[in-house]
Amino acid sequence: MQHNLPQTISLLTRTPAALNALLHDLPEEWTLRNEGENTWTVFDVIGHLAHCERTDWMPRARMVLQFAESQTFEPLDREGHTQESQGKSLDRLLDEFAHLRSENLHELRALNLNLEDLERRGRHPAFGAVTLSELLATWATHDLTHLHQISRIMAHQYRDTVGPWKQYLGVLHCNGHSSS
Repeated sequence: MQHNLPQTISLLTRTPAALNALLHDLPEEWTLRNEGENTWTVFDVIGHLAHCERTDWMPRARMVLQFAESQTFEPLDREGHTQESQGKSLDRLLDEFAHLRSENLHELRALNLNLEDLERRGRHPAFGAVTLSELLATWATHDLTHLHQISRIMAHQYRDTVGPWKQYLGVLHCNGHSSS
């Protein structure tokens, strides 16, 4: 599938509502437990998504458009959400994420990007040259990765409770990347 900006925006628009529908007012037993040592909770994932809205997607898109490859993106602080999330409830983080996403998508739409813009290159600290199109496609795929991760974290809480059905529940056999 080729990158399609309107379809990317359509998916990015839906993520906050999907997360809110799944997680709003959910008991902490579901949202503050993880999959084991050195893994994230649902709360951590939502904090990470909000952190990325502040520091990753649109700041990098602006860099590509303004500086091309002459400036390298700041490395993403994968644990940057930890400090930012302290003292907040999950519902507050969901609201922050939704607000930040709405602002970012408003800005993205206002850029009126064309095919030439999408092919512009920026410089990633690990990958080197990347296109704006690749960055935006990654933004949408990042959302899907974390939606998958959240379902896996939550399913993990019932891994021993489902009894023999465990063998048929693929989410309980998925080895993901809980901290990224």
